[in-house]
Amino acid sequence: MTSSISFQPDPSAEPGAQQAVTASRGGSAPPTAPPGAGASKYRRFGVRLLSILVLLLLWQLVASATRNPSFIPSPRAVWDQLVLTSTVHDGIRGYSGHFLIEHLGISLRRILIGSVLGVVAGLALGVVMGTVPWIRVVVEPLVTFVRALPPLAYFSLLIIWFGIDETPKLWLLTIAALPPVAVATASAVYAAPAGLVEAARALGATRWNVTRDIVLPNALPEIFTGVRLAVGIAYSSVVAAETINGVPGIGGMIRDAQRYLQTDVVVLGLFAIGISGLLIDAVLRVAENKLIPWRGRA
Repeated sequence: MTSSISFQPDPSAEPGAQQAVTASRGGSAPPTAPPGAGASKYRRFGVRLLSILVLLLLWQLVASATRNPSFIPSPRAVWDQLVLTSTVHDGIRGYSGHFLIEHLGISLRRILIGSVLGVVAGLALGVVMGTVPWIRVVVEPLVTFVRALPPLAYFSLLIIWFGIDETPKLWLLTIAALPPVAVATASAVYAAPAGLVEAARALGATRWNVTRDIVLPNALPEIFTGVRLAVGIAYSSVVAAETINGVPGIGGMIRDAQRYLQTDVVVLGLFAIGISGLLIDAVLRVAENKLIPWRGRA
């Protein structure tokens, strides 16, 4: 007769000993957070908050020393403009008849449409460039040429072609967002693992199946990098796109404020662009982590 003896770990034992026993019995130890992780998180938050307070203090000191609000407005002046552009005052609605959130919303809508069009076109062009060598040889210099052009260099031409309404603005943002995605996609598709591609073709997979199931998943990290660059370039180009008939729009608001030496409104617009840009990039990072959880892992 055989007897089986089961060993139960002592609950009072050290956590490391319990994990060792669990591992020796074929199980996997539950993941534990590294010691001090919570304290490190709060420490980073405290350092960032302190740096913001120091920058605000330095800003106030410089503004007080210059005593010229048209040159460097104080933080209080910018805050007052935030309140004025977000409310109705003396019968005036916001700035130029629109609230700050409306100016920002119009600009974000333009950026969204232009970025989506540019990303979709760049993705399609990049896949073709990466899979068909002769097309890459012909098209890549043209894409590089467009990428090197500043937006204002061809915005005047777009105005001549399409007028001064929304069309040239959307074309400008689309053209600005296309090259980064096209270049990143083409490079990633071209560098797809040759062994996997040949094995799939040997098993009878079509070109579309290989591209969909092997090439694109392998290229996703580089594609997302190109998308983030494209959105950033589109956002930086929206000010140029809104210099002509750009109100409502955050770029048009900045342009009008510059004409009337309203530096506090200009600084407020820059803060609105910077903060919303950080939020957009954070959303893209979350989407990247959800869709490509393996990126950056060994």
